[in-house]
Amino acid sequence: MKATIRQSLQTLLLLLAVALSFSVQAERKLLDQVVAIVDDDVILQTELEARINTIAGRLQAQGTGLPPQRLLEERVLEQLITESVQLQMADKMGMRISDNELNETIANIAERNGMSLPEFEEQLAVEGVSYRQAREQIRQEMITGRVQQRQVSNRVRVTDREVENYLQARESGGNDAEYRLAYIFIELDNPGDDAAVDATREYAQELRTSIVNGRDFREVAVAESDASNALEGGDMGWRSEGQLPSLVAPVVPDLEVGQPSEVLENNSGFHMVMVMEKRGGEQKQVIQQNRVRHILIRPSQAVTDAEAEATIRELARQIEEEDADFAALARQYSDDPVSGSDGGNLGWVSPGQMVPAFEEAMQEAAVGEFKGPFRSQFGWHILQVEERRQKDVSGDVKQAEARQAIYRRKFETELQNWLREIRDEAFVEFKGEYAREETSDDTQETEN
Repeated sequence: MKATIRQSLQTLLLLLAVALSFSVQAERKLLDQVVAIVDDDVILQTELEARINTIAGRLQAQGTGLPPQRLLEERVLEQLITESVQLQMADKMGMRISDNELNETIANIAERNGMSLPEFEEQLAVEGVSYRQAREQIRQEMITGRVQQRQVSNRVRVTDREVENYLQARESGGNDAEYRLAYIFIELDNPGDDAAVDATREYAQELRTSIVNGRDFREVAVAESDASNALEGGDMGWRSEGQLPSLVAPVVPDLEVGQPSEVLENNSGFHMVMVMEKRGGEQKQVIQQNRVRHILIRPSQAVTDAEAEATIRELARQIEEEDADFAALARQYSDDPVSGSDGGNLGWVSPGQMVPAFEEAMQEAAVGEFKGPFRSQFGWHILQVEERRQKDVSGDVKQAEARQAIYRRKFETELQNWLREIRDEAFVEFKGEYAREETSDDTQETEN
């Protein structure tokens, strides 16, 4: 009898353990449910919810209304899918962001916002984002930015004739105003279908009418825009007239603040912009230039970041303690082949020509001082400012600015095209409650 009771208790305990195991597994499955497979990666429900919370917090802080929850989920999921494709590309290319570089970037972000790092963490907490989440998001944004630069930059060409036309137009126009713009893009799925084009045009006009009647432009951008910055309320930041996208450049100067443009059309779809703020943009007549030389040690597949840092620190020691010849060390060790062959000389450098980490170190250095080692996106540097001067903006500088403005304008267009291409080419399979959101075309692609 006792043996029977003991066996029954053992069986009951075993059943309870199995039930508890199933319960824990079910809870884990619920917490880490896969919502989409993207090539060789998966997107989890927890990732989706974390990103939704971040974006919703930012939009609410801006005073921008939120779209319906389901629509917000779909848009954020599409953002995560596109990011996943880019991060996988970066992984195959061997792109990495070191902790030192990430720390520098976060410190610069905090400084630009007038905050110390503890204050930056506190602000993140107010917005419902942990410091750890923010670090990872910033790391991913840095990686995707590099992928975009590598993949899209070779699709952009700026001719001398375009620079000449730009400068002539600028001289004749003479408008140095700057505009903070918001942007809405409604994509054409089938440009060859006249009925579909007419229907999309009518829909874009209806959106404009709703904005004119009081609906918030940024709210419409979040809910309806197909542009990559939709979840930022379509914010394009501050642009001088020369930096305006070619499609909207003719209409922006005539818009009042808060006035949406007419619906603009091209082969990709329908567009609207609104001037959120406007300010005078008088250009400085004099700029400060630095004559600089540097040594770069670049991490690679054969050289780790720690090894590159150790090498640059040894070179810095030799320069400071042994009075080693900077030019000779640059010729022997620098991984910048152009300047390295010339003893590290970069010549006269104007503001904005160098990446932020390099420019910051250059501006902090006294004339004759060796600055570094410090880390930029290219690797580890030592620099020396040999001379500093004030110089009137020359024709060469104006041409460089014009070329860069045209490049940025074209880059943005090509970037949107490239993002659509990689999204269309990716294998994407939605799971769980999102599976029903797949179109018939998506389903066929998955089955094939």
